Amino acid sequence: MILKEFCAWLDSEIPLSFQEEYDNSGLQTGLPDQEITSALVTLDVTEEVISECIREGCTLIVSHHPVIFNPLKRVTDKSLPERIIYQAVRNDIAIYSAHTNLDAASNGVSLKMAHKLGLINPYVLSPLKNRLMKLVTFVPEDYIEKVRTAVFEAGAGVIGNYDLCGYYLNGSGSYRPGERTHPLKGEIGMIHFEKEVRFETVLFRHDKEKVISALLTSHPYEEVAYDLYPLENENINVGMGCIGELPEALDQKEFLKLVSQTFSSKGIRYSRSSVTRVKAVALCGGAGWGLTADALAAGADAFITADLKYHNFIEVPKKLLLIDCGHFETEKFAIVILHDLIVKKFPKFAVRFSKTNSNPINYI
Repeated sequence: MILKEFCAWLDSEIPLSFQEEYDNSGLQTGLPDQEITSALVTLDVTEEVISECIREGCTLIVSHHPVIFNPLKRVTDKSLPERIIYQAVRNDIAIYSAHTNLDAASNGVSLKMAHKLGLINPYVLSPLKNRLMKLVTFVPEDYIEKVRTAVFEAGAGVIGNYDLCGYYLNGSGSYRPGERTHPLKGEIGMIHFEKEVRFETVLFRHDKEKVISALLTSHPYEEVAYDLYPLENENINVGMGCIGELPEALDQKEFLKLVSQTFSSKGIRYSRSSVTRVKAVALCGGAGWGLTADALAAGADAFITADLKYHNFIEVPKKLLLIDCGHFETEKFAIVILHDLIVKKFPKFAVRFSKTNSNPINYI
């Protein structure tokens, strides 16, 4: 398989436009035209993971956490990221990372946590904004079916759990062909009126080039009139964190035990809370303190996340049970998501889980 083909597929499956502004998901090392024969899936890229990759003969590492997170000014041996990049490049190892875009995806990390915990009907806690666009174009009546089919197949027209969404308004358009034109109808130098359909639909920002290409290819006019508008609408299926309900309410002690067992967390920290029974549970893999207000607004009894500070436990309202069960512990299921996606798409491509324990934290 060629690396750029793999990256193009994964970029479309877990869109890079879903990542946070501070993030650096995507291809970290590797030449687009290089051949990849097998992949190692890991949460973190460490020197030990690079060594494992070399031993196993893998040519690609797919990770959750990017190895290049802060800008690099040089590649020497002065820092861990520099040493990792140097060894990867020296051994022709490509590295691809899917971080906050995987957190935000509809099949992302928090949803996986919810399923592991057994929550019912989980949904996105904080939907992404400013990732949608509206396309408006004008199509001759006889060609509307061809154009809308092409645009929808390119990824447009999805709203929540509905697809093929569009709006159609019949009207009349005018144009006057100039010299050196080849109009579909009408005569050069004469104004022509054509029965047209105003067609509107929505698309993700990352699908813009693909959708516009489909529009221009399928449209019968030489010059295609279309408008693109940025939208502030939320997308309810994409975003950070999620919330769902336990099948039955549990008392606080039973719930904390369930959390510890589910995530294999040996060092749970939790707040002083007035919550005695837990039913509605919010989750966010990794550092999710910023979603605490969303968890409260959604009516959560408990919020499971990681990387909480001392004062977070002081500031949180008593009506919410705040739980920190570890960064590694809340995000470790990311590698399962990545593995399953790759295997489903490329069943004959060799993919294996890294055997290296990359959790930097020990407990006593």
